Amino acid sequence: MAKVAVLTGDLVGSTEAGPAAVEDSFACLASAADEIGRWAPDLPPRLTRFRGDGWQLMTQAALGLRAALYVLARLRAAAALGTRIAIGIGEAAQDAAADPAADLAAARGTAFEASGRALDALPRHRTLAVAGAGLTLLHPVVADLLAAHARRWTLPQAEAAALYLHPDNPTLTDIAPRLGITPQAVNYRLAGGALPTIRAALRGWEHAFERWEANGSWNP
Repeated sequence: MAKVAVLTGDLVGSTEAGPAAVEDSFACLASAADEIGRWAPDLPPRLTRFRGDGWQLMTQAALGLRAALYVLARLRAAAALGTRIAIGIGEAAQDAAADPAADLAAARGTAFEASGRALDALPRHRTLAVAGAGLTLLHPVVADLLAAHARRWTLPQAEAAALYLHPDNPTLTDIAPRLGITPQAVNYRLAGGALPTIRAALRGWEHAFERWEANGSWNP
């Protein structure tokens, strides 16, 4: 059975922010999930809300880290509430993927279990965790390092990041018209947010996952 990535998260500061801020943040999450669904159309993300400020979505295993960083960028760019995210890598039970219209509330499988446990164990001061059978000690380290960069994104940097993190690897000239700025200004934002380094790390992460799923090994 193919591996999936399950992202489980909860909004930060939702009680203090109030219901309107929570609803605005979930609207942003829903928009982000729609975009993630276009990255892997064979596996709808099926964003599901639970426990008031909790949420969950699913995507391909290789895309889990990119999807998590994209969610962080979208929320920051919208000046919405932040979120903690735990990525669980593993399998989804057949009934979890059978109905694209169903939510994930009753879904089962090792990816869901790993994601839920990782979020429960994630310290409040951290943003991102990754867990799952077969992962190496380097996987959570890489995720934590990239999340540290994401926590420092300014709003303009996050706006650029949300476009730059698309798997099609858009160029500066692709992004500039959408932000209404010059390619040079786009480059300035991306460099300030360490986005070229993050994109390179994501390519390496995803290529390694593709090898792992094909050959059962992290080695080239």
